[in-house]
Amino acid sequence: MKKTICFLLLAVCVNLGIAQESSLSIWFRQPAATWNEALPVGNGRLGAMVFGGISTERLQLNEQTVWSGQPVDFVNARSRETLPIVRQLLFKGKYVEAQKLAQDRMMGVKKAVGSYQTLGDIQMDFDLPKKEVTNYKRELDLETAVATTSFQIAGITYKREVFSSKPDEALVVRLTASKPGALTFSLKLTRPGNKAAITYYQRTVKMTEHVGNDTGVVMYSRLKILNKGGTVYSGQTGIQVDKADTVVLLLTAATDYWGKNPEVLSLEQLNAVEPKDYKAILSAHLKDYQGFFKRVDLDLGTTDAVYFPTDTRVAAMQNGNIDPQLIKLYYQFGRYLLISSSRPGGLPANLQGIWADGLNPPWGADYHININIQMNYWLSEVTNLSELQAPFFQFISDLRPDGRKTAKEMYGMKGIVAHYTTNAWHQTETGGRTQYAMWPMGINWSAQHFWEHYLFSLDKVFLAQKAYPLMKDAAEFCLDWLVENPETRQLVSGPSISPENTFRTKDGVATMVMGPTMDHMIIRDLLKNTVQASIILGKDQSFRTKLEAALKHLAPTRIGSDGRIMEWTEEFEEPEPGHRHISHLFGLHPGNEITANTPELFAAARKTIDKRLESGGGHTGWSRAWIINFFARLQDGEAAYQNILALLRKSTLYNLFDTHPPFQIDGNFGATAGISEMLLQSHAGAVHLLPALPSAWQKGYIRGLKARGDFEVDMDWSGGQLKNARLLSILGIHCVLRTGLPVEVKGGRAKATELTVNGQTQYELSFPTKAGEIYEIVAK
Repeated sequence: MKKTICFLLLAVCVNLGIAQESSLSIWFRQPAATWNEALPVGNGRLGAMVFGGISTERLQLNEQTVWSGQPVDFVNARSRETLPIVRQLLFKGKYVEAQKLAQDRMMGVKKAVGSYQTLGDIQMDFDLPKKEVTNYKRELDLETAVATTSFQIAGITYKREVFSSKPDEALVVRLTASKPGALTFSLKLTRPGNKAAITYYQRTVKMTEHVGNDTGVVMYSRLKILNKGGTVYSGQTGIQVDKADTVVLLLTAATDYWGKNPEVLSLEQLNAVEPKDYKAILSAHLKDYQGFFKRVDLDLGTTDAVYFPTDTRVAAMQNGNIDPQLIKLYYQFGRYLLISSSRPGGLPANLQGIWADGLNPPWGADYHININIQMNYWLSEVTNLSELQAPFFQFISDLRPDGRKTAKEMYGMKGIVAHYTTNAWHQTETGGRTQYAMWPMGINWSAQHFWEHYLFSLDKVFLAQKAYPLMKDAAEFCLDWLVENPETRQLVSGPSISPENTFRTKDGVATMVMGPTMDHMIIRDLLKNTVQASIILGKDQSFRTKLEAALKHLAPTRIGSDGRIMEWTEEFEEPEPGHRHISHLFGLHPGNEITANTPELFAAARKTIDKRLESGGGHTGWSRAWIINFFARLQDGEAAYQNILALLRKSTLYNLFDTHPPFQIDGNFGATAGISEMLLQSHAGAVHLLPALPSAWQKGYIRGLKARGDFEVDMDWSGGQLKNARLLSILGIHCVLRTGLPVEVKGGRAKATELTVNGQTQYELSFPTKAGEIYEIVAK
């Protein structure tokens, strides 16, 4: 019934000639009632959640370095001596006993590690005519990165525009009204905890605090009011604006996190932007933002749902409606969020990007490195936002000093190590419950991104200066960490876990083994990549030989008696067969150990994911996003599409934020990456066009995706099949192309070879390219 009503309303809108909204606009007909309904703006560092209130407007503010806490060491002093005892217990099958010992003697006791925090709030209280509000609209235009609120009262149109400018390092708010002198309001800055020192004078507000009870950063924020018409005066608790025509607010903020004086820096930023005309500030913002955003364009078709507000569309999806343009909007929202929360020179996007309310957000809005931060950046290369991964690379590189210290003090080993989580203070120690904390693979997984960046860009300078040093340090730890299983004589990792999952034993529920599958997949990936990097750079031959020897003896990925990939060393009973982490499929995605070229593992991976879903898996947003990527790699477009629908219907808030619950941004990023994987893959030795196109997307196009080898790809399809493609070879390397139907390169002589892959007929075409040349591929 709800679905029928939705379609009837859509029909009415069309018949009345109601204008279609921007195809890339998230919009509503009412203010945000909660933080989870507000709209995010950001410049990578400085952000705001815009509520769009009428008489009272709230802008919740964030600056990415506002962190409580400080660098601390909490390695358990008994860990190093306990390690061999725990290993022996695990080899003997005494899992529960080993776990209790590791919990007591290996887990550190976390101290004041800190949390990401809000910068504060701008609150504006408006004096408006006591008349009915009409034509209310609140929107975020993804093409301009501007959030706008507009409405009419008593014939006056009020409009508020908000954006965060990277060129000018300022949050910009513009207030206008169609009638001169119609803007009257009070303004104040606030911060939870009532410890911030806030000063109002003339047209300026200053707010400063040493956060975390003097254990975190010193933050400093300034706000300037620039009015045309009317008067402005300040008091002890706020600033009053009376009868202005137009008002522009400029807010700057800084902390001492990077070693600079935040009072001086915030003033320099404000002094630089204040003399500029609003149009010039906006123009610079658009040029910067659109330089990233407009690299990729996607079309999946459209329906009359585009005439409706976004919350109505999400609700309609939840009731069974099909809305392909909402998928496009969600896809580009993922790219928008990365552009807005991760820029070179800053910190990487955290569990909530840069947007978090209060002083204690969930999990401290930290950097979980057991999938979450990695998922944040899965989209960066393929969706043509490579530069935005720079903060992640720098952050992981900055873990090396503490990682080396932890490897030595906790385990007595060389190299570098980090565990399941870290934060702005670069902790690599571990603490908490072994179920999530006894996992030393955080840096090893992160190192994959360094290698992948090289594969996409073929940047040897990056490989030599940034990637290889970190990969080598991580591999060095692995060589020390791996130990021979006395029964199999194979090298295994441990004590370790399959992140956050458990299994049953005769003595009770346990979590640690010697040789969890995910560890071996990560280590195999790291060692192979480090060997290849060593060969390319022509260095460290003796070290390379050690890595190659370890690879020969590393325990392989095993298939259980039920045909699934084994998660642990034995076929244990699973207390949570639908667990949100599907760690033992790392080799399928984001790794490349399992592809259609490894048919037995490929089939076992499919059985693994099917069983997880049958048992209730994918119940968190980020887990569902990972499942989209799995099915894309399995070249099953129908299953991938069904999981996109499930993500939108079960794990998406009305403002399109992903929800765990609560809000976690990784699901947004992971889903955008998954949709890209459905359309283009290049991890298995070929540039594969439309490898997992669902039947629901009969006609469409994608522009600007990137493939490994520094190829840029445009594609058009019709009737559910590739129509044509354009491939820009940026560096001029040889191209191997794979498609689902015969194609040819215009003007070329290469002929496609027919293959049978996973029971399907595919075609492969190999041809040389020249740097800067565009190659037209057409279906025969």
